[in-house]
Amino acid sequence: MGGVIHRISGSLAVPRSLERRRGLAWDTFFNRERLGLAGLLAVTAILYLWDLGASGWASSFYSAAVEASTKNWISFLFGSFDSSNFITVDKPPASLWVMDLSARLFGVNAWSILVPQALEGVACVAFLYFTVRRVFGSTAAFIAGAAMAATPAAALMFRFNKPDALLLLLLVIAAYAMVRALETGSTSWLALAGLLVGTGFITKMLQAFLVLPAFLLVYLCLGPNRLQRRFVQLLAALVTLIVASGWWVALVTIWPASARPYIGGSQNNSELNLIFGYNGFGRLTGNEAGSVTISGASARSATGWERLFLPGMGGDISWLIPAALIAIVAILWLRWHAPRNDLLRAVGLLWAGCLLVTDATFSLSQGIIHPYYTVALAPAVAALVGIGAALLWRARHLIWARILLTAGILATTWWSWVLLDRVPSWLPWLRVGIVVVGLVAAAGIMVLPQLPRQGRLAVAAVALASCLAGTGAYTVATAAQPHTGSIPTVGPAAAANLSSTGTRRGPRKKSFAVGTRNRGFSGLLNSGTASAALTAALKKNASDYRWVLATVAGQNAAGYQLAADEPVMAIGGFNGTDPHPTLAQFKAIVRAHEIHYFIGADFSGSGTGSKDAENIAAWVEANFSSTTIGGATVYNLSAG
Repeated sequence: MGGVIHRISGSLAVPRSLERRRGLAWDTFFNRERLGLAGLLAVTAILYLWDLGASGWASSFYSAAVEASTKNWISFLFGSFDSSNFITVDKPPASLWVMDLSARLFGVNAWSILVPQALEGVACVAFLYFTVRRVFGSTAAFIAGAAMAATPAAALMFRFNKPDALLLLLLVIAAYAMVRALETGSTSWLALAGLLVGTGFITKMLQAFLVLPAFLLVYLCLGPNRLQRRFVQLLAALVTLIVASGWWVALVTIWPASARPYIGGSQNNSELNLIFGYNGFGRLTGNEAGSVTISGASARSATGWERLFLPGMGGDISWLIPAALIAIVAILWLRWHAPRNDLLRAVGLLWAGCLLVTDATFSLSQGIIHPYYTVALAPAVAALVGIGAALLWRARHLIWARILLTAGILATTWWSWVLLDRVPSWLPWLRVGIVVVGLVAAAGIMVLPQLPRQGRLAVAAVALASCLAGTGAYTVATAAQPHTGSIPTVGPAAAANLSSTGTRRGPRKKSFAVGTRNRGFSGLLNSGTASAALTAALKKNASDYRWVLATVAGQNAAGYQLAADEPVMAIGGFNGTDPHPTLAQFKAIVRAHEIHYFIGADFSGSGTGSKDAENIAAWVEANFSSTTIGGATVYNLSAG
């Protein structure tokens, strides 16, 4: 049996295009391959760009930060929420920098903010294609690219202004660099991977490091060169990673705190506290100072390995996970007797490691894990599906290879039925059609050796259609919906009632003492537009004040800031729970006549962080009279 597997492994060696030249040059492409890639990227671009402006400001919190950064380079550098540099957003600023530059060139509007995100998605699909093609050929690459583009979470994030879009692109390019390093044994490619992952760190902090276990272990165990040299090379890459990750953190740390904004999301104005607390280990343990609560209880889902398949997360990412797991089995089986540094096995395990580590982290974490975070799994799932399909297709003359192909098709179509059945009112015929087509494809796979070439190609096309139809339809439905607020969701409008497993809904425990009658915003999750009357009031004599308005929490402040195009103070940062400013600091700012108006919020700041926002709201109510402007209860802090 070992000899048979060895001969099979030889027949599944590196594609001829790679044997001829270990480089990806356009002159090696066949015309049909060029057309296939061009078509894939064109469809992806249409999917991610079509009617993009319908989402408006999308996450108004991040859009407001972009607006601020176009006015002030200090705001740009630190990722400030407002151009007066009161507080930063609760993430590092790398993803904002791309949108900031676009907004500086084309003006602050929905398109200038969201188009860079969509283009990052197209680039992500392209780099995934190049990465898979380099070792496994164009067919595997096309399937991987199509699967990536047809992932609902990907369509959601590449049409939205969260940090996940840039993070995903950086990590996919880093995977390409790792493939080149595994192929050539080059220290330069390893260092580039470290640079890209480090840049991912200043995009979304520790989440970028989820790929490191796979990157390090695969190269150390399966890479070319002697063990001692591989170890030294990895040390060099780690140095690059540390420099790329740490330069901005060091800059923030040594910059005088009085000359920069408060670090939003931290409890002590420290970037290190943000890294290892709210955005770090707190996500794993659930001990997140500054988080929010619902009726005194954390809105966390039950953890476990089934978490990614449950309502809320399942529709985002799980469509092709069963096929990806089967692909891991196929890679190990086919390349079991290959040499230690076999490139096909090494690259397959690279993607498998990325999938399994990220899956375990999201499944078992006790803290904040929003469903859209699962977009981090999309490249690995898509790559493994493409790789597994291509390898098993080449071994289709073997019964067990056809059995694994059939298992992948049946598992995918059955799971598509389950996911679609969770929204029974939406296209009920689709899940039936997918299962029927999947059964036809599975039957065709089992009799492949008896079919002529055209018949085999037809079976392959039907199989691919049955596997991508469910996730593709859900992705199109996701792209067809406008998305706003802090926690966007995938799928058609009919899926909106699915429970958001693993998310935190905005708290509704009680309201602040003031401003409970305000209209024009929706609390923590959404931000509306200020009325014309209120916007006019905020703009009037705006140059006389450092902030035209102060209100609790960044999402509330964002709507007013974007409407007035003037700096608004977000008391307590995004959640309203950061201990900034204290009541004493706020009183001093008011005495200096730096704030014009104050508007309260309609949700509680209670959580595991500061109660300063509540104290400020109570002080304002006790010491200033209110008026109503455009339906909002407003306190004029400049009136004594």
